[in-house]
Amino acid sequence: MKGSKEKLQIIIAGLLIGVVAAVLVLLGNPANMGFCIACFIRDTAGALGLHRAAAVQYLRPEIIGIILGSFLFALGKKEFSPRGGSSPMTRLLLGFFAMIGCLMFLGCPFRMILRMAGGDLNALLGLLGFAAGIGCGVIYLKRGYSLKRTYKLPASEGGTLPAVALFLLILLLALPSLLLFTEEGGGPGAKHAAIWISLLAGVIVGGLAQRTRLCMVGGIRDAILFKEFKLLFGFIAIFAAALVTNLVLTAATSGTYFNLGLEGQPVAHMDGLWNALGMLLAGFACVLLGGCPLRQLVLAGEGNTDSALTVVGLLLGAAFAHNFGLASSAQGPTDNGKIAVIFGIIVVIAIGEFNLASNRKKG
Repeated sequence: MKGSKEKLQIIIAGLLIGVVAAVLVLLGNPANMGFCIACFIRDTAGALGLHRAAAVQYLRPEIIGIILGSFLFALGKKEFSPRGGSSPMTRLLLGFFAMIGCLMFLGCPFRMILRMAGGDLNALLGLLGFAAGIGCGVIYLKRGYSLKRTYKLPASEGGTLPAVALFLLILLLALPSLLLFTEEGGGPGAKHAAIWISLLAGVIVGGLAQRTRLCMVGGIRDAILFKEFKLLFGFIAIFAAALVTNLVLTAATSGTYFNLGLEGQPVAHMDGLWNALGMLLAGFACVLLGGCPLRQLVLAGEGNTDSALTVVGLLLGAAFAHNFGLASSAQGPTDNGKIAVIFGIIVVIAIGEFNLASNRKKG
């Protein structure tokens, strides 16, 4: 009975999140990008001056909202638990390369679902790569991979990232002149819903994800490892709700919220091999991290400082990708990006091998 109740909660949360994500596009966010943790962290890095790609600079309230939503829900349920010390620098590195993979594909696992719900068939190859990357990670889990235990920390440590998120919100509202913004019509960074709508959407998604433990990686991982499909139903519910909402919006407005095909998809490229390899790297790294980028934000809001460092790794990865020409564009992947993805896969394999129980004993 408990399992059925949890499954229903996850499905309801997924349906709500799918609708929220699709409606955010109607309200101003980029097409097929109602929510994209990787893209929004990239935009935030640009707003803070960590990269100078003028097309993708905006301090996204959705990211702030997810962290604060998770924090508030965790406090309300007495689940705020400051912990850390589980190979923090390794997690930062894994976050860095997960972002490199996401920006090769042009989206995180969340956006991968939303791209499919918008009719983008390029995302199907991303899904195949993502599943393959998770499969690679599961092999390491079965072989005894672990980043060791966490330790209880003071509340001040666990509250650091929520405090930073609150500071960034104040900065966005009170001192926007200190931030960089994409000029009107200049690119994805210029497309966004109103601040308070985006913030509220983030709080809703963060709260729902905190309550249900929703994770894009966890659904496929648990299905392979334990034949447990509970989290996978959340994955499917987000897709179904976003798909139906896109179809309704397309029928009800003059906009194109659903466009089935490979060509002409918004903020996407058609290089299938590198779409797949980018998401393979992202899926592989995220399994070794214990969760997708959305899950890392939620855990950081709950007080997990290792996840907070993973978020820093994602931020640095986004900055590095745009400063050194690693990120893809609608024209396709760059040569630098291809090299970075292959190097990232090698690094993640090395991290997996080094953190096997048998290798730790030898050390």
